[in-house]
Amino acid sequence: MTVTSVGKDPETLTMSIASEFDASIGQVWSLWQDPRLLERWWGPPGYPATVIDHDLTEGGTIAYFMTGPEGDRQHGW
Repeated sequence: MTVTSVGKDPETLTMSIASEFDASIGQVWSLWQDPRLLERWWGPPGYPATVIDHDLTEGGTIAYFMTGPEGDRQHGW
């Protein structure tokens, strides 16, 4: 994935990221819809992700953690 731009709006607490993928739009959406596929893609090498909550409805969130090589966990949503 190549990030082409990042836009931040602190007033509305939003961030927009534009990216280019070497995949079709359908393949990219399938990745986000399937938490097991997302785990295989998300995070840097050596920090596998584990999705613990996956709600793609409007206003929903995805909660996850990444486990480092020494067992440390970094949480995100």
